[in-house]
Amino acid sequence: MRANCWTGRNSVEVLDVPDPRILNSRDAIVKVTSTAICGSDLHLYDGYVPTMRKGDILGHEFMGEVVETGSGVPNLSVGDRVVVPFPIACGACNACERGLTSVCENSNPNAGIAEKFMGHSPCGIFGYSHMLGGYAGGQAEYVRVPFADIGPLKITSDIPDEKVLFLSDILPTGYMGAEMCDISPGDVVAVWGAGPVGQFAIAGARLLGAERVIAIDRFPERLDMAASKAGATDVVNYAETPVLEALQELTGGRGPDACIDAVGLEGHAASALYAYDRVKQAARLETERPTALREAILACRSGGVVSVIGVYGGLMDKFPIGAFMNRSLILRTGQAHVHRYMEPLLARIEQGDLDPSFVITHRMALDEAPQGYEMFKNKQDECIKVVLTP
Repeated sequence: MRANCWTGRNSVEVLDVPDPRILNSRDAIVKVTSTAICGSDLHLYDGYVPTMRKGDILGHEFMGEVVETGSGVPNLSVGDRVVVPFPIACGACNACERGLTSVCENSNPNAGIAEKFMGHSPCGIFGYSHMLGGYAGGQAEYVRVPFADIGPLKITSDIPDEKVLFLSDILPTGYMGAEMCDISPGDVVAVWGAGPVGQFAIAGARLLGAERVIAIDRFPERLDMAASKAGATDVVNYAETPVLEALQELTGGRGPDACIDAVGLEGHAASALYAYDRVKQAARLETERPTALREAILACRSGGVVSVIGVYGGLMDKFPIGAFMNRSLILRTGQAHVHRYMEPLLARIEQGDLDPSFVITHRMALDEAPQGYEMFKNKQDECIKVVLTP
């Protein structure tokens, strides 16, 4: 089969690789019909996530058709159309029983590696380094899906792939970021980053009752999408306006009730501190450029919530712990517990409350994945989201 493989820093190639096969009774093989390039994939592409190996198959946002199942997958049949959540979860451990599927205790066979970096291991993730399981990803013609009796969501209607594909990751991620804000009627929420996850955090905040949602980014096309499609009431271009000053003005000096960091470890800013982070990160003396997180903590009203759904990988410098502690802020974080959100969000889509396909700007064949990565990374042709078709 053909698959998009990591071949080194800033390098991917679509190669011929062996077809996946059933290895466990709870496995299924899925023929991929749609897959996507995620902002998190760029962290792998840029070389900031350790334990990648040449030839690893990338991709954790995908859906398709079941072509084979193990004997322990009674819920799926050959021909079923499914969306596969990016966290691989067993469904039976302490974390899974609590609905915390992105920290499943059983799905990462390489947990010992992750424990050295993080203390405890999160779940295994498709196509996301050997530290997180070494699982082959979904930017391929076929994928082996472990724990298929727990993960995949059947799509029984004829709704197009593009409306449900993002149930695999970025739609639940953005929605969870908003849900963690404990939004009450009248609240003001600020969202750093108007990429695909940020767009869905904005949409989620509006669905959950926020009166105002402020989108923060530097690309006009992203800010336009946030205002016209996602539901942002205000936009701030940080390349033109100091963010903290703008948020003070927009909130009467109090600050947003909640702040969502949808940026993560490759943040950008026009400041001396950004230059400091950039140099340290390039020299591998620091793994993060936490511009968005620092600003979110400083901007949030006292007693408010800072929600972090942008991906961070290791260690950051100059974390504003004084502001965080002294102003009674609440910090909530996490990879999305996708399993718990898939059915409720599918219902929202089917009811017409939400059409996630608005974030798609580019559609390409799987063999064009290398061009897609470069386009997405460098924001060429106003690229916001790339969907690949095997």
